[in-house]
Amino acid sequence: MIEGTGDIASVLEDRDDLLYFARGVSNSQEERESEFDRERNMLLAQGKDRRLVYFGSLSIFYNDNRYTRHKKEMEGIVKAEYPKYCIARIGNIAWGDNPHTLINNLRGKVEREEPIEIRNTYRYVVEEEEFLHWMNLIPDFNCEMNIPGRRMKVKDIVREFVLK
Repeated sequence: MIEGTGDIASVLEDRDDLLYFARGVSNSQEERESEFDRERNMLLAQGKDRRLVYFGSLSIFYNDNRYTRHKKEMEGIVKAEYPKYCIARIGNIAWGDNPHTLINNLRGKVEREEPIEIRNTYRYVVEEEEFLHWMNLIPDFNCEMNIPGRRMKVKDIVREFVLK
């Protein structure tokens, strides 16, 4: 079963043994408490008869903001409330049309001819094929999977995914 309709949900293949929870807060700049409450309530409303696959963020390892604190809280709920789970932490996705992802945000600014800030920092970019490869390897035991994709400088992400 697939819960969600966004970029991640759109590429998943439905499986009888898994409940993919691919909905909730996807904007790392989100500040509205109502959005964090909405995800928490939707997560807690899920059935517990299948292995829950929760999509977290690798940014919990290098950022401390409202979004990453929320993601850590959701992971704690998954571990405490669901007897069978997989937490899949991913980097920035290279597909889809969510305007809040790093790549789509930068593409939008280029299309609107707005200035973009290219920080001298690294981000992780996972492409659809690699993401699906890892989804096919979800084991039968509780686990946490970190799916970073490629570590890239933001300037290289712009060159490869935004200006192509």
